[in-house]
Amino acid sequence: MHLAGEHLKRQIREEALRLGFADLGFSRATQLEGDAERLQAWLDAGHHAGMGYMANHFEKRTNPARLVEGALTVVSLLYNYKPAEPVLSERFPKISRYAYGQDYHDVLRAKLNALFDFIKRDLYPQLEGRVFVDSAPLLERSLAARAGLGWIGKNSLLIHRKLGSYVFLSELVLNLDLPTEDVPAYNDRCGGCTLCIDACPTTAILSGRTVDAGRCLSYLTIENKAADIPEEFAGKTEGWTFGCDICQEVCPWNRRPGAHDEPAFVPSAELLAMDVDRWRSMEQADFSRLFKGSAVKRAKFSGWQRNFSFAQVSCF
Repeated sequence: MHLAGEHLKRQIREEALRLGFADLGFSRATQLEGDAERLQAWLDAGHHAGMGYMANHFEKRTNPARLVEGALTVVSLLYNYKPAEPVLSERFPKISRYAYGQDYHDVLRAKLNALFDFIKRDLYPQLEGRVFVDSAPLLERSLAARAGLGWIGKNSLLIHRKLGSYVFLSELVLNLDLPTEDVPAYNDRCGGCTLCIDACPTTAILSGRTVDAGRCLSYLTIENKAADIPEEFAGKTEGWTFGCDICQEVCPWNRRPGAHDEPAFVPSAELLAMDVDRWRSMEQADFSRLFKGSAVKRAKFSGWQRNFSFAQVSCF
C-alpha cells in the first residue's frame, strides 16, 4: 500500500507541475497541534482587527478533517507569482505583486479543479473532496509547512527555500490515503534576521511570527472597510495603495527565486501605462475597466480613492 501510495503521489505531482504549480506537499487531514492556542491568543489580543470572520469556525481552522467528511490527506500546492518586472510596486500608487494580473482565486481554482478531475478520472475513481483557494477557514500556511513546503517566517508568511514567499497557497482536501511528510510547522530558518520587522513602517510585525492586522498596510488598504485610514499612519504608507510587499522585498529568501511564467498574472499594457495624472483623474468606469477580473476590485473604487488620497502624503 505504501508503494502504491508513493506511485500515486508521483503521478499527482507530475500533473500538478504540468498545470503550472511550482511545488506541492502532502499532510494528514488531522488537528494542527499548537495552532489552536496560537490562533486563540491572536484573536484574544484583537490582532485580527476588523476581520471578525477570523473568529468563526474555529475548530475547522485547526482541523481540515472538519471541512470535508472522510478527509484523510491535504495536498498543499504553491504557485509562483513573483513578477519579472515589479514596476507596479516601485512607483506611486504602489500595487502588491500578487494583484498585477487576473485574480489568483479564479486562475488557481480552474487549475485545482483540473487536478482534482485528473485524480478522480485516472487514478482513484472513488475520490471525494474539495478544492480551496483562500476560500475556507483553513490555516493554509501551517498546512503547507507541515507538508514540508517551508516554514513560517517572522513576517508570518510561508517561506519556501527555493521559491521564497511570493507564492499563492491552495489545497485539495481528499479522502485519498497517501503517505505524508508531516514535518514540524515551525521549523525556523530565519535565524537572527530581523529585516522584515525592522522594515515595516507601521510596526505591524510582532514576536512569535504574528502580525497585528490593524497596523498592517495590506489590511488597512484591502480588508479595512472604514471610511478613513487612521491618522497615526499618515506619511507611513510609502506609497502603497493596494496591499504591501515591504516585508517580502527585504527578505533574503526572495532574492534568488525566478519570475513566474503565468500569462494571467502579467499586468495589462493599460495598467503599465498609467501615470499619476491619469490615476488622479480616474473615475468609477475607468477603475472598473482597468481592474476587470483583478483582485484590486476587492477594495472597490471608494476604497481605492481613500487609499490613493492617504498614500499621497508619503510621496508628494
